[in-house]
Amino acid sequence: MSVSWWVWALLMLAIAAMLAIDLFLHRDNHVIGFREAATWSGIWIAAGLLFGVILWAWQGGDVAGTYFAGYLIEKALSIDNVFVFAMIFAYFGVPAAYQHKVLFWGVIGALVFRFVFIFVGAELLETFFWTAYLFGAFLIVTAYKMAFRHDEQTPPDRNPVVRLVRRLVPTDPAYHGDRFFTRVNGRRVATLLFVVLIAVETTDLIFAIDSVAAILAITTSTFIVWTANAFAILGLRSLYFCLAGLLRRFVHLHYGLAVLLAFAGVKLILSETPVGKLPIPVTLGVIVATIAVSIAWSLRSTSSRSEAPEPAQLP
Repeated sequence: MSVSWWVWALLMLAIAAMLAIDLFLHRDNHVIGFREAATWSGIWIAAGLLFGVILWAWQGGDVAGTYFAGYLIEKALSIDNVFVFAMIFAYFGVPAAYQHKVLFWGVIGALVFRFVFIFVGAELLETFFWTAYLFGAFLIVTAYKMAFRHDEQTPPDRNPVVRLVRRLVPTDPAYHGDRFFTRVNGRRVATLLFVVLIAVETTDLIFAIDSVAAILAITTSTFIVWTANAFAILGLRSLYFCLAGLLRRFVHLHYGLAVLLAFAGVKLILSETPVGKLPIPVTLGVIVATIAVSIAWSLRSTSSRSEAPEPAQLP
């Protein structure tokens, strides 16, 4: 799919405008409640779906179907980001009022990482056919790790990049409001909030590799891959505040995400065989069914836990 430069320019301006509005409305660092998060999640999802409808009218059903498949798989994989972000915030004890700021700048970094990976990955797949086998194998291995080693999380403060930053940048082990840098005894130092941001950014760098490889299994059109990623990532902050309190119920979701990654890996490998690319309706069907089954399975498995009465409090 060939897209003129001015379409790219309009898209980038629209994304920048949405980010600016979000930053302006949350400039006071207030705690994000469920109702506000749900409203913003609805807005971001509506924006993503509306863009798909525009693509349908502009480029036809096949292109729009490819976008929706990419958008769905990216949205599903972003839920795993939420799990890790919740762990990082809990580990560092980040005050609720400052979490949105960290996630905002985390999203900026995520968009930059994905922009680079998309163009590099698409160029590799177009130039060297065998990279499809490498990417496919990588996704299958990642799927295995997600399914069977999902609980093996590295403590955030043992993240190599976090440790390097702490070694190179003078850091104060405390929060100073919402500031990433401050002055202590006349010396400019990074705050603990900056350390948290580094932990979030480096974690998302790993997620970016997985998610970009997964969507490149659907299409190598940089415009489709970028827009699906961008619209899925834009709603990541609101999704976090919506789901943070419900994560304990998504106990089997990682199996569904593992299936999606494995499916993307097999699909990518098959694209360079006589089988060729699987039809978009088949891809959409697998994605929707996998997400629905894993969520339903999770909610069913935890329903008795959520309905159980709270233990009586001793006087």
